Amino acid sequence: MRSYFPSKSYPSVSLLLACSLTLLLSACADFSGINPQSKLTDGNSLSAGAALSSAANTAWPTSAWWQSYGDPQLDTLVQQAIAGSPNLKIAQARIRQASSLAGVARAATLPKVGAEASSTRGLYSSEYIFPPPLGGSWNWDNEITVKASYDLDLWDKDRSELESALDTVHVSAAEARSAQLNLEVAVVRGYLQLATEYALHDIASSTLTQQTSIANIAQRKLAAGLGTRLELSQAQTALPEARANIEKIDENIALLRNQIAALSGKGPGGGDAIQRPQLAARLVGVDNSTPPAIGLPDNVPAHLIGRRPDVIAQRWRVEAMDKNIDVAKAAFYPDINISAFIGLQALGFTHFLSSSAGVRGAGPAISLPIFEGGRLRANLGAQTAALDAAIESYNNTLVQALQSVADQIIKLKSQQQQRGQSEQALALATQSYDLAKRAYQAGLTANINVIQTQLVLLQQQQRVTQIRAGYLDSWAQLMQALGGGLGDDLPQPANAAASASSAEK
Repeated sequence: MRSYFPSKSYPSVSLLLACSLTLLLSACADFSGINPQSKLTDGNSLSAGAALSSAANTAWPTSAWWQSYGDPQLDTLVQQAIAGSPNLKIAQARIRQASSLAGVARAATLPKVGAEASSTRGLYSSEYIFPPPLGGSWNWDNEITVKASYDLDLWDKDRSELESALDTVHVSAAEARSAQLNLEVAVVRGYLQLATEYALHDIASSTLTQQTSIANIAQRKLAAGLGTRLELSQAQTALPEARANIEKIDENIALLRNQIAALSGKGPGGGDAIQRPQLAARLVGVDNSTPPAIGLPDNVPAHLIGRRPDVIAQRWRVEAMDKNIDVAKAAFYPDINISAFIGLQALGFTHFLSSSAGVRGAGPAISLPIFEGGRLRANLGAQTAALDAAIESYNNTLVQALQSVADQIIKLKSQQQQRGQSEQALALATQSYDLAKRAYQAGLTANINVIQTQLVLLQQQQRVTQIRAGYLDSWAQLMQALGGGLGDDLPQPANAAASASSAEK
């Protein structure tokens, strides 16, 4: 049997001495010259500007903002994209990963208990501590112990790591919402482009029909001796270009169908099922529907912080980096663990399970960094720089978010004015074309005049279609700039929530 020489122990005194030593050595931690250099931008300090201040007051977007377009097929496509997008599934997997890593960090704050068992047969030296007959013989060395340890975490290192991990979970959740918003906007904008191509297809087909009629008239006039070959050649020249334009539009329609299908995680066959958008009818011809209104919620600069998922994600990243600095500072101080064990030890199996084979013990364990070659200061410097980068990234995201809101308001107001002027020009171009066509059919004008007025009409029809589509596209981007209703229920850091609350007052 092994010989043990127990000594008197005074756990309370030992622990007191350990704590006293720890407090004494903690004064050696040197953080001088390592401080954050960046500061968070307060949303209340950003000027809204004339574009935002003059906008009418409206509510914040809802999470189904695209339903304002009134196209059921679009509603279905957006929902399919949300359900089937690989990018969103990747974002959800990152949330689960961050949550699991937070569980690892939480485990470090709790006591640890483990069990070990071993049984080894070996030859014991007769020239060592074992007297005969044990020395020089073979025997079994058996041991079973249960060990427990607990890190006192006097400097909140483990707790700071846990809080950083939990903040990272919030980052992943906000980034997932941001990815969903980007996906929704991509589907809507692709669908608007598809509707635009169908509207342009209508214009191009109508133009080809009219140009074919003009060419037929020129052919009949030539046969009757009332026209010239030049007039016929001029009329026929426009036909191949018109057909090529229709073919190009058909190509764009097919490509956009594939694009929308891919956003939903489907193959090209999924795009074949997409029908002509109802929105196309509102882009060409008379549009009696009311376009989405131009307006902004109140106090956009301050409230935008709690509405845009990307801004919220950046804010949580700042919180996580700030906790990492606390972890880096705690590394300068000693670690104190309380450990204990209980079990059985014996040579051979005769008395292995008896009370005489019992062993037990408890006490503190202290580890203190004395010389690390500058590693701890370098790590603190790196974490501080990472915090500065996170703060500036947040500031930049906030400024760009506000810019995107202002840009879309300016574009919408301009497109609203452009639409009125372009529709007036379209009415005049239509009138000119009708007059020229009737004059040509009556033999009062040359064919070239009809072709020229027709080209003007085509240009005006295209411009009206593009301006109407541009307005709907800018409105979709405005909904994205305002958060799309996907950041409303996301948790925010306490100080950020307090800032938003003060802005409301």
